[in-house]
Amino acid sequence: MSIIENEATLHVAHRDNHTHRDVNGGWLRPAVFGAMDGLVSNLALMTGVAGGSVSSQTVVITGLAGLAAGAFSMAAGEYTSVASQRELVQAELDVERRELRKHPVDEMEELAALYVARGVEPPLAREVAMQLSRDPEQALEIHAREELGIDPDDLPSPLVAAASSFGSFALGALLPVLPYLLGATTLWPAVLLALVGLFACGALVARVTARSWWYSGMRQLVLGGAAAAVTYGLGAAFGAAL
Repeated sequence: MSIIENEATLHVAHRDNHTHRDVNGGWLRPAVFGAMDGLVSNLALMTGVAGGSVSSQTVVITGLAGLAAGAFSMAAGEYTSVASQRELVQAELDVERRELRKHPVDEMEELAALYVARGVEPPLAREVAMQLSRDPEQALEIHAREELGIDPDDLPSPLVAAASSFGSFALGALLPVLPYLLGATTLWPAVLLALVGLFACGALVARVTARSWWYSGMRQLVLGGAAAAVTYGLGAAFGAAL
């Protein structure tokens, strides 16, 4: 009796804990990339301009212009990229759909061969392939998963990718500008806030990866700080030369 109860407990624990995060969605990558890019690029842009000993008003205008231009550029790029990817996948699905209609037996044998290659006994593999091939739409989905490695019902959305990229870039790019909008007249409050934001973004990304929060946060802080330092040095050098 205790053995049965233990097995039941383990089954419930496995069922409750064995869940996976969405790794195929179209929002996470552009959101993360957009926030990081907004922070790093606008911070570097503003520090480069500030290095040339310009007025704080010029730095603010530069930051706002960088925010707008970068957000629209990121959104357009993500939309085009994801839309092109979807169109390519749809074209391949159309090819597979035609093959299933014209050569159903060959496609069934192909599916059976895939299962055999994975260790299924040939008679069982043929039976499974035969049953799965009875429904054309189900057969298309199975072939797409097995041959193309995609889920036709879970393709990323170009609009979601574009909106995520636009919003996250704008939010990231706003951080270096915010101190100036609140009355700051020097660069250092903007730099400090941006570096804190970089660390926070890196730590947040660690929640959906296998990295520790401090490692991911420090990595983003160092990379963003290095970019800002280099552009500030270039701005100071060019400002002195001009």
